[in-house]
Amino acid sequence: MALRTRQIFMLAAIAIVLSICTSSVSNAALGDRTLARGSRGPEVADLQKRLSRLGYVIGPIDGIYGTRTQARVKLFQKEHGLTSDGIAGSRTIAELKRLTGQSVNSGGTSIGYKNSDVNLLARLVSAEAKGEPYRGQIAVAAVVINRIKSSSFPNTIPDVIYQPGAFSPVNNGQIWQEPVSSAINAVNEALRGTDPAYGALFFFNPAKTSNGYVWSRPQIVQIGHHIFTR
Repeated sequence: MALRTRQIFMLAAIAIVLSICTSSVSNAALGDRTLARGSRGPEVADLQKRLSRLGYVIGPIDGIYGTRTQARVKLFQKEHGLTSDGIAGSRTIAELKRLTGQSVNSGGTSIGYKNSDVNLLARLVSAEAKGEPYRGQIAVAAVVINRIKSSSFPNTIPDVIYQPGAFSPVNNGQIWQEPVSSAINAVNEALRGTDPAYGALFFFNPAKTSNGYVWSRPQIVQIGHHIFTR
């Protein structure tokens, strides 16, 4: 009987330990540990989602840190001045979180958008970038959203777009043309948090401008014919 009791206690203890471990995994958050090839869990799924939102498409979000996820992490690190080792350590995760934070303005308030504002943004994207790669169209929309989040710009889509001298389609009338379907899709992607421009506040076509101010801004990335800057 004593042996049987000890066995029951041992099984109960093992069950408790397994329960704690399972709970820890299910409640794990991105940043709790370093992630590398072979890692699994919700933190990996979060990592994959954030990379995909920035244009580093993973494929299925499966929570498994395989070769494709590793390759996308390496590319993200290379393009952001981080050690390109494919390991999602604290610096890589911090930068990824910075670029994919919640959609809030400079005061920390969640941003909401009216249908008319979304349509206006789609018209701007269409006028500015309808001949650009789809990723570049998303990036143009993201620039407007990034300005809304910044304390240096107005905090609504119309106010950002209609700010004097901000966008040439407002001056030449192209803003009133119906948007192409890809521009509408690109705006929806940007509003969901995708930002291939990595926080950029400006963009320009180097073949079409000699404006010293935009050329003086720190350059982040070039997509198609547009250079995106801070």
